[in-house]
Amino acid sequence: MQRDNMMHGARTALNQNQEIRDWCENFLKSQERVTKPKMSDEEFEKHWRYHKPEIMHAGAADAVQAYKNAFPKS
Repeated sequence: MQRDNMMHGARTALNQNQEIRDWCENFLKSQERVTKPKMSDEEFEKHWRYHKPEIMHAGAADAVQAYKNAFPKS
């Protein structure tokens, strides 16, 4: 249940702040790219376009946490 709450909060942050959403999307895209080294750039872009919604949903909490770690509040 706690994981669901974290994901919901992260998805809300992504939906309300375009800067965070863009950063998190690039973060998750680069992570996904590492897992698909044999794909050409063109193949990967097609893969990303198709799987982006589920990857963004599943990785929202981790991506937002990575964003917070990259840009800590002073």
